[in-house]
Amino acid sequence: MEQKQHGKKILIVDDDKFLLDMYTFKFTEKGFEVTQAFGSIDAVNKLKDGILPDVMLFDVVMPAMDGFELLALVKSEKLAPDSKIIILSNLGQPSDIEKGRELGANGYVVKAATTPSEVVEKVLVVLSGEDVFTEVK
Repeated sequence: MEQKQHGKKILIVDDDKFLLDMYTFKFTEKGFEVTQAFGSIDAVNKLKDGILPDVMLFDVVMPAMDGFELLALVKSEKLAPDSKIIILSNLGQPSDIEKGRELGANGYVVKAATTPSEVVEKVLVVLSGEDVFTEVK
């Protein structure tokens, strides 16, 4: 199922530079146009400056504003209203996943349980119109 996503834009928001670079590499490899945001404030500034990603990946645990607060702000201010949003976090409790769903995320992926290649595959599923929520056992 090797398919390139030419022209698809993704915004990756994390406060871990290593993870930003790793996910940037993986998505670029698949033909995505990647924008990195080092934390939520950087993400909000980039969105207000007019970037319009097709999909956004939000970490949850970040300084200043966590990913849930970022998700709520993006939704309430209609920043990139047509973008799909996936929470990509190590927080994997059912309550965390449900909170993401309630706030309007299109998916929730637990980093520790998912390889970077699997994250790319889950993003492709969300871009095809389906939601992807990690099932917690």
